[in-house]
Amino acid sequence: EEHAAGEAEYNAAQAKGYIDGTADRVTGKYDSVVGAVTGDKTQQASGNARHDKGVAQQEINKPE
Repeated sequence: EEHAAGEAEYNAAQAKGYIDGTADRVTGKYDSVVGAVTGDKTQQASGNARHDKGVAQQEINKPE
């Protein structure tokens, strides 16, 4: 019973991590594109970094 509860908690945390990674990926891509269009290199670089962070977070929390 405890094992099942622990596994459910782990899976919920993993799903949240994956969703957070998706949000970072999307927001980062948006910032990167806006930065590129407006010529704001700082925003573009920040967006690229956030996108890459999101990709890594998704990879770590990928459902099995």
